[in-house]
Amino acid sequence: MSASTPTSGGIMKRVIPWLALAVSLVFARGGVSAPGASEIEALVRDISPANIEATLKKLASFETRHVYSSDREGFGIKAAADWIREAFAALSPRLQVSFDDYELAAQGGRLSRPVTLRNVVAVLPGKFAGDKDRDRIVLVNAHYDTVARPVDRDHPRDDFDNPAPGVNDDASGVAALLEMARVLSGRAFDASIHFVAFAGEEIGLVGSTLMAARLKAEGRRIDGVLTLDMIGNIEGGNGFVDNRRMRVFADGPEDSASRQLARYAKTVAETYFPSAKIDCVFRADRFGRGGDHTPFVLEGWAGIRMMEALENYGRQHTVHDTLANMSVDYCARNTRIVAAVLASLAAAPPAPVVTSERGQPLLRRGPSGYDAQLGWNAVPRDDIAGYKVYWRKTTAPFWENQAFVGNRTEFVLDKVTIDESVFGVSAVDTDGHESLVAAYVMAPRRKSAYQLR
Repeated sequence: MSASTPTSGGIMKRVIPWLALAVSLVFARGGVSAPGASEIEALVRDISPANIEATLKKLASFETRHVYSSDREGFGIKAAADWIREAFAALSPRLQVSFDDYELAAQGGRLSRPVTLRNVVAVLPGKFAGDKDRDRIVLVNAHYDTVARPVDRDHPRDDFDNPAPGVNDDASGVAALLEMARVLSGRAFDASIHFVAFAGEEIGLVGSTLMAARLKAEGRRIDGVLTLDMIGNIEGGNGFVDNRRMRVFADGPEDSASRQLARYAKTVAETYFPSAKIDCVFRADRFGRGGDHTPFVLEGWAGIRMMEALENYGRQHTVHDTLANMSVDYCARNTRIVAAVLASLAAAPPAPVVTSERGQPLLRRGPSGYDAQLGWNAVPRDDIAGYKVYWRKTTAPFWENQAFVGNRTEFVLDKVTIDESVFGVSAVDTDGHESLVAAYVMAPRRKSAYQLR
């Protein structure tokens, strides 16, 4: 392995032998270190189980939060939306709180009648807020709408006021949003954080689909979407109990932006919480299921679903989804984990670009033909201390090796063939915050067509 510097004509010359970098070479499964650990640890310690429990009780008190529930005081989804907005606004004057409304016509299926769909948004502005070209967004979300089956397990077709407490699904995620907003709103971050409580998840990911399309049309940059949907159950319907693991779902392909975000989340979580176990599940969601991260992934952004280790299907979408049937302590633990990931990601610089203007990866064979020659575009900021190079075998799901290579934009790994390894690069700022890893990925080969004589 050797570092490289450009010479005239753009050819790289190897100048540092392998042993010179031995002191900076470390091995890890993920894409981040733990900079500013004491600060982030202090933030996550401030997460309050009592506050989370109070939110769970309040949201359950609306009896149902079905999108078609009746509009009356203290009941239904409109009252819940008003309360969530007021709760966000009361946390900090730095939070910019608003409704994100959409007028929908009846469209058949679960959208059986016209409805005003109302997402609730709280924005914590980042360093470059207001500058559309430089502002980056980290969007953390949960859904506040509910649905429940009556005792015979048939979905109600015309009684939308059927009791649907939805404490775990997904008041648990909304409670986490409010508590993280309270804790993080006292600090300034590099990226803007959008806390979003979605409506319409239970009728087809409607609120998230509409918001994702709007943000895409506005040309916004989103570095990561974290969906929290059911984070408080510890007992599966089969009797198994697990209050330590958390699952992170991430769609492919193997080195997609979503998979990089999942690896980042796993490393941050297990760094700050050594007793925690983060299982990266490399698929979009549970089999045949969906979450509010998916519409953002379909628009081209990195998105993951973070949720409990075990599900109790007999309680989901029933009157039995109550506070008594979930663990507040486990919900608070998972909230702390997500808060550490969110704070780390929002504090970090943007990832370097590892492709050319034509979209081709800046990766080629080195001088011997059996070396890996990596290039990347410098992050255009004055506070970048340098870059880390990551690599692993193609058979490995997580990064196996990393090396801090200083403030350069080219690097050669001796005797590491590009045919059998995967590579990536992250940026590290002068405060030690590290970006997501940008992986070198070839675009899919296009289908060829030939004319016959």
